[in-house]
Amino acid sequence: MSILVYIEHAEGAIKKTSLEAVSFAHALSQQTGGGDVVAVGLGTIAEDQLAKAGEAGASKVLYVKDSKLDAGVIQAHADAVAQIYEKVGAKTLVLATSSLGSAVAARLAIRLQAGLVSNVVELPDLSSGYQVKRSIYTGKAFALTTVDTEHKILAIKKNAIDLKTDGASASVEVVSLEIDQANFATTIISTDQATGEVLLPEADIVVSGGRGLKGPENWGMIEDLAKVLGAATGCSKPVSDIGWRPHHEHVGQTGVKVAPTLYIAVGISGAIQHLAGVNSSKYIVVINKDPEAPFFKAADYGIVGDAFEVLPKLTEAIKAVI
Repeated sequence: MSILVYIEHAEGAIKKTSLEAVSFAHALSQQTGGGDVVAVGLGTIAEDQLAKAGEAGASKVLYVKDSKLDAGVIQAHADAVAQIYEKVGAKTLVLATSSLGSAVAARLAIRLQAGLVSNVVELPDLSSGYQVKRSIYTGKAFALTTVDTEHKILAIKKNAIDLKTDGASASVEVVSLEIDQANFATTIISTDQATGEVLLPEADIVVSGGRGLKGPENWGMIEDLAKVLGAATGCSKPVSDIGWRPHHEHVGQTGVKVAPTLYIAVGISGAIQHLAGVNSSKYIVVINKDPEAPFFKAADYGIVGDAFEVLPKLTEAIKAVI
């Protein structure tokens, strides 16, 4: 039985979170005894990007090449994915947990009469039914959810699954669909996005600074380290509140929630609101001169030291090995 994966893209490039969803579907297919993993891409996607879905584990990519779908209108995407789902005879849909993916999944759950589980962090346990582990309470706890519907939708949390990169090339089939024009009734007039070389929501590495940096004039150290690592920059809420950094860099429960592979916190004490926005990070490194800073309790690695001494040396050391 085929597993369908809904892939998202930004400016023609498939998002890493969607490739992780493909890798999850590939592992699920092996767990359940086979079946094709079919990815569906909507809009305008570069041909070399479609091939990446194969590397991540898809055996086929169905490509709905329609520029009207580039805007990410939820109703239109849900309609298109539903048609493809029925076309391939799938019983399971896998996608990434995201603002668009979650909205599409909710509509599809109703249309397909499917059980929906979000923030999935592991393959399902099939030993006694179909039980799925998911992250809850902004990553502070896990819940086990039993799905007993015929059709299932699994929304995968970022960085929950290792990305497969050694898959064979996937065949690409261009598909034409008749999407009801009523689904395009919503018009997205403009989209305001945070600017920067690497954007926070998609970043694999994030370097954040807090009030320990003493002022905006010292942010060059954060930016230098981020540039060397190919990372995005973030900050704590107090830093954005006093205007040292723009609000779109605020990481935390009331700001941007991130789940990078590596999160480096510099001069941030580790208030619970900040931790709620970063505790899904795979590895956390804390740099703080206060050995009693709460953040050290959540850190995988910690450096007790003055950021003004540590950061320049760390940046130079990384430059020497890359």
